[in-house]
Amino acid sequence: MASSFFQEILSPMFNPRAVLDISGGGKVLVVSDFHMGSGRGDDLARNGALVMEMLEGYYLANGWYLVLNGDIEELQRYSLGAIETRWAPLYRILDRFAAEGRLYKIVGNHDEELIFEKNYPYPLFQVVRIESGIIPLYVYHGHQSSKVYTDYNYLIRAALRYFFKPIGIRNISTARSPHRRFYVEKQAYNFSLENHCISIIGHTHRPLFESLGRFDYIKFEIERLCRDYPSSVGTNRERIAAEVDALRVELGKLQRSERRNVLRQSLYGDRYPVPCLFNSGCAIGKGINAIELDRDQIALVYWFTEGEGKKFINRGWYKVEKHKETKFRRSILNQDRLEYVKARIELLGKHETERKEDTVPVTL
Repeated sequence: MASSFFQEILSPMFNPRAVLDISGGGKVLVVSDFHMGSGRGDDLARNGALVMEMLEGYYLANGWYLVLNGDIEELQRYSLGAIETRWAPLYRILDRFAAEGRLYKIVGNHDEELIFEKNYPYPLFQVVRIESGIIPLYVYHGHQSSKVYTDYNYLIRAALRYFFKPIGIRNISTARSPHRRFYVEKQAYNFSLENHCISIIGHTHRPLFESLGRFDYIKFEIERLCRDYPSSVGTNRERIAAEVDALRVELGKLQRSERRNVLRQSLYGDRYPVPCLFNSGCAIGKGINAIELDRDQIALVYWFTEGEGKKFINRGWYKVEKHKETKFRRSILNQDRLEYVKARIELLGKHETERKEDTVPVTL
């Protein structure tokens, strides 16, 4: 199923309606995993006001396209009717994006039943290709690479709706399993590496920028700071020392939460990472992660409510933008030019592809 899905992405028969061309200019927000529900255990309840304000007050108002990358509705635990009633104000915002031709909606494993809804108001896609004029970007949820979800999603749906929901257990998914998360990301990474393109996925709830999650990003950042330390003086030297200490503490926490001692390899093994995989994160938990494409730039952004954001945001190393006269904040965690990303994919990906082709399987 996974290989078949990736082959369909590259097929000449690819649905032309699922192509978003911004080569002449345009801005795109990619966000996923709202898990909108109703009543007890609604995963979006915590960030609902933030989602609506950022979509309407920032992205809609400023002419952005909106790509919803799967698992927007939580149909494995709630009916569509109940969700539409609970989140009517949010659907009205989506209606405005759709009316202006600026909404693209991709299905995930938790909302794939939408394809059977005759009166669902928005077109649905498995994948959207974004033509940037620099490098092609493919946006898809990511569950298609997991045999568990393609073969047994109906069993997972039944367990969530009739067992876990009544006793108040929140979402269980690939996001809770480091092994499954690793597998999904690895499949998307390999596809992008082999085809010299960019994939933007969701599903795992883990934000990735240029194939790096925060765990790997921190390791590279510590290395960079250590290189700068010997030549620094005064307050700058003290700042670097304090930053390294803080990052080491955060790295230890992430290592425990990710159970990294279990995962014996990274997405890219012992090689330098090729920046071909991005993940828009999710809208549940402390704040919301998303991917922004603004003309020739790609960025990983973080929206949060003042006083409720993740601790690393408040250390002063990230610029925090106040959104109007609200308590909501936006921060750019990582940003790069697409031309630079393309160059690194071409230069680094070429060697990785050659290495794979030269590898001879060993039989014991």
